[in-house]
Amino acid sequence: MIKRFAFVFWLVVSIQSTFANELDEGIIELGKIYRNFVFQNNPNESVFKRLNEIQVAELENTKLFIKECITLNNALTSETFMRLPDEQTLVNLYLIMKVNSNIREKEPRDNHELIREWRGKNVSRYELVENYYSMVFGGIGNKNQPFDLSGTDFVIDNYNLADDTEKGIFFLTAMNLCYYTIWGYMNVVKPPNYKKALEYIDNFPKFDGQEYYKYLSFGFADFEMKIEKDKGHQRVINTFILIDSITH
Repeated sequence: MIKRFAFVFWLVVSIQSTFANELDEGIIELGKIYRNFVFQNNPNESVFKRLNEIQVAELENTKLFIKECITLNNALTSETFMRLPDEQTLVNLYLIMKVNSNIREKEPRDNHELIREWRGKNVSRYELVENYYSMVFGGIGNKNQPFDLSGTDFVIDNYNLADDTEKGIFFLTAMNLCYYTIWGYMNVVKPPNYKKALEYIDNFPKFDGQEYYKYLSFGFADFEMKIEKDKGHQRVINTFILIDSITH
């Protein structure tokens, strides 16, 4: 009986270990694909084949999202991707961004070790939400050119956001993309090119049927999250200032 119990216990541990390793391998592969094709590079059929070869059930929704992020003229502005996904997908994407950041380092760490470390941390839901929408709006800005969200109306109550803080994160992350479209015209060129900046401002989206500057739901409490690389958690103050210093 004892031998049988020991064998069953060993079998369960072995299966769990194999599953965890396959999940982590898939996350690492997705992190590499994301890193290589989220900016100017556009994927070819071999890249999509690599995506399809990741056969882990817990990564199916994650794969679909990463595929959309790297696709030229993608559909990230649709309600399908604006809606917050399940918790497992949020965590997967958070870990993918950790891999993405790690492989850009001069001396990257072992990705398996990195994932194990982050799995053991108590990452807040607000960080997961911010990470998700940073990826969404990063994919929109990188792959959908020229920038034009003038025909887009974000109906925030449709996106599975749990409270006013998550809605605020959504709004600020969306406006962060808009901010970067005019930053150069306001801060780099001398004198500032206000006319060109205004052309981009005219292409900003609406929120709940109204212009972006009419959004007033900032009554959420302060919260903490990691904002700057190599620093601990910092307090996000309830303010109209755009979160433009977030790094992953």
